[in-house]
Parts: sequence; C-alpha cells; structure tokens
Amino acid sequence: MSADQMLAFETDCHIFDGCGFPAPGLHSFVFKPLFSIGGYDFNKPMLLALLGSIAIIGFFWVAFGKAKVVPGKLQMVGEAGYDFVRRGIVYEALGKKEGDKYVPFMVSLFFFVWIMNLWSIIPVAQFPVTSIIAFPAGLALIVYVLWMYLTFKKHGFTGGLKNITGYDKSLGGILPMVVVLEFFSNVLVRPFTHAVRLFANMFAGHLLIVMFTIASWYLLNGIGIAYAGVSFVMTILMTAFELFIQAVQAYVFVLLACNYVQGALAEHH
Repeated sequence: MSADQMLAFETDCHIFDGCGFPAPGLHSFVFKPLFSIGGYDFNKPMLLALLGSIAIIGFFWVAFGKAKVVPGKLQMVGEAGYDFVRRGIVYEALGKKEGDKYVPFMVSLFFFVWIMNLWSIIPVAQFPVTSIIAFPAGLALIVYVLWMYLTFKKHGFTGGLKNITGYDKSLGGILPMVVVLEFFSNVLVRPFTHAVRLFANMFAGHLLIVMFTIASWYLLNGIGIAYAGVSFVMTILMTAFELFIQAVQAYVFVLLACNYVQGALAEHH
C-alpha cells in the first residue's frame, strides 16, 4: 500500500468521519528506497525479487543437494515441481528430444515468475513484483533474445529472416503484406504482449485486493459495518482467486516461451 493508504489505517479513518476514501491507484505501486548498496537504491519490489531468488535457489539446493534414491519430503516436492514443468510444459511444446536441453531454463523461469507473483498474498510482503512492468519486460527480453539467437543459429541469416517474416513464394501478390505484418507481429508485438500479459494480470489483481482491503477498514463505522463485511468476504475471495491466477500466469509465461523456442527450431517451408 502507499503511504497515504497506510496513513488511513493509522489515523483510524472511516466513512462518516469526514475523511475521503483513500482509493488505490498508480501511487500504490511506487515505493521509496529502503536502503542503498554501492550507490544502488533498493526498494520493496527489488528486495522481494532478491529474496525470491534466494528462496528458490535455497529450496532446490536443499532439495537436490544430496539427492537420495528414496526421496525425502523436500526432494519429493522439488521433483514434483521440476517434473510438472518438464513434462507438462516443455515436453508438450518441444518434445523430449529437443526439450531436454531447455528444461533447466524453463524450470527456473517458471518458479521465478511464480514466487514473484506469490509475494502478493504473503503477509508483510503483500506485493506482486511482476506488477512492476520492468520485471516482466526483463524476463520477456531474455526469452526474446533466446528466440532470436536460436532462429538465426538454426536457419542462418536468410532462413532466419524467412522464419520471422513468414516468407512463402506461394502467397503470390499478398506476400509483401504478409511479410510486413509477420515482421511487425514477431519482432515488435510478440515481446510486448509476452510481458504485458503477465504484468496486466498481476497489476489488476493487486489493485482489486488493495481496494477491497482498504474498503473493509474504511466502511467499518455505523451502518457501513454491513458493507465492510461484504468487502472483507470479497477480499478473501479475491485473494483465493489471485492464488490461482498467479500459478496460471507463471504457466502461461513459460508455455509461451516454449512455443517461441519451438517456432525458432521449426523447419521453414
């Protein structure tokens, strides 16, 4: 929450008290630096991204550092998560033969996106890092660079351009239009939509949870108590729904990344 919204809680601001509703907005996603290291300022989203990365590395280190034939509880959970991404996403999109080499990257990508989303419902943190556009954009850029690299490595410069633009002589007179549209779609729109899809869902979900949370407190006065109860129930429901969306968005982001890799490796006709 923003400083203004936190102040509404601290000053016991309710409806009929003469204070306005501290509605959430873009200011709910702006954070002041918490500390600086080597001249670099770290705010809350940056700190959560760092802690999330450490948590993921730490979990898999503990789970697989001393892997056993008969797995323990953490190893079983780690294997289940790894196998879900490997079989449920990578193999489905790329096949076992081509997919094996990309499994480590896709597993890392899935769990990083998921934990960045998951911070939204974790007490104290309560903020999805991926609702800051820079984070989804950075991840989408990594996938985009990988896609471009594999495209030109697989097909060469000329073949890569044909792959990207959908060049096909059999299209006849509409070939120029198709080439322009495919180029625009693949080179410019694809990375944009890859990033925005994740960002928009997390941004909107957090905004709704914050709104109902603040409303629950703000309406807690006089006849507004009944509405506060409804708002509180909506907060619980939205939080549960957000938990589902967080996992779905991590799945979709990695699935699209696999599809892009598959397109880069596919033979051009």
